[in-house]
Amino acid sequence: MKYQFEVEMKQLQKSYKALADQMHLILSKRLWYIMIEQFLMKYVWSSCGLIMVAVPIITATGFADGELEDGHKQAMVSERTEAFTTSRNLLASGADAIERIMSSYKEVTELAGYTARVYNMFSVFDEVKRGIYKRTAVVQEIETNSKNEDKAELHIDGPLEIKGKVIDVEHGIVCENVPIITPNGDVVVSRLNFKVQEGMHLLITGPNGCGKSSLFRILSGLWPVYDGVLYKPPPQHMFYIPQRPYMSIGTLRDQVIYPDSVDDMHEKGYQDQDLECILHIVHLYHIVQREGGWDAVMDWKDVLSGGEKQRMGMARMFYHKPKYALLDECTSAVSIDVEGKIFQDAKGSGISLLSITHRPSLWKYHTHLLQFDGEGGWRFEQLDTAIRLSLSEEKQRLESQLAGIPEMQQRLNELCKILGEDSVLKTMDKEE
Repeated sequence: MKYQFEVEMKQLQKSYKALADQMHLILSKRLWYIMIEQFLMKYVWSSCGLIMVAVPIITATGFADGELEDGHKQAMVSERTEAFTTSRNLLASGADAIERIMSSYKEVTELAGYTARVYNMFSVFDEVKRGIYKRTAVVQEIETNSKNEDKAELHIDGPLEIKGKVIDVEHGIVCENVPIITPNGDVVVSRLNFKVQEGMHLLITGPNGCGKSSLFRILSGLWPVYDGVLYKPPPQHMFYIPQRPYMSIGTLRDQVIYPDSVDDMHEKGYQDQDLECILHIVHLYHIVQREGGWDAVMDWKDVLSGGEKQRMGMARMFYHKPKYALLDECTSAVSIDVEGKIFQDAKGSGISLLSITHRPSLWKYHTHLLQFDGEGGWRFEQLDTAIRLSLSEEKQRLESQLAGIPEMQQRLNELCKILGEDSVLKTMDKEE
């Protein structure tokens, strides 16, 4: 099995053909408009000018026959003819100049737009070649917020040099001194070391912005490895499911088998009945009858709800059967009972799970823990679900007990001020 992009290529070619047809339609509609526009600018303006010039010349008085000598009369007629001819030439040249100015303005404006886009594209290519991945908006945001940050974060200025190695192996995922560095140069974790073997299920936790999703981007090959060595299976043995799965354009069948095509599905030995079994696992079979069968074509990103799209992402995992599944909050909109059944079936299928989740109900489906502290630190250990659940319950209990203490302390200070007395708690603090 290898990564296949036939589906995306077909969609791209289909979209390009639709764009070409639309351009042809626009050009055919604009043909008459351009002809009328050229006719007005080239002939109507000059014709109106000629009429305006010719009327006073033709209707001029004082040049009737017999009033002047023949020689003088012929001279005046020549002068009028010369003036008319000169005016006609000037009007024709003026109309042609105006036409050129209007046409050139539109062409120059269009050329300026194309030039700006091409220049930006080549600028980005050059920055990527030199290892600079900073977008202008991100750089401005960093400069704006750098003055207000209380905690100094490690940041690498200048081009990022890729010194790390990525080695494809058949079994296991191993990170040896691999840093988590964003393309903007922010160092989230300086060095990360852990090993996930087949059969292990890793739970990844930590506060927001600590590097959980960034780690998945590195494992998926979206971000480079700037240092250290990363041993991981080939891409066909790893499957990444984000929180909002991508819904492709096509039939309902195409959503389950994405990114495979129907021919690829048949080559793997799958039939529609097999896909129905997969939808039963993720509790999504009802959409087959609801949407009109496997060949129904709709805008699935709008038709399916958030939970249904997440379950569709999990259905793709059961279809492709990878060795490792990277689950990035991919069931946050799914009910807890359905979510638990899906994770249990995934473990039963022999898929090693690497999960980012905040739900304690999913801890029991994992064997090891990778926890980030949000300050560049981390720890990798075997997960004891019972102890962790008890600690979580104690934390929630203390949070509920301490929630009202600031208001109680404030009220105590107000009473002491009204009564003019000291509190016993203050006296005890002074004695201590």
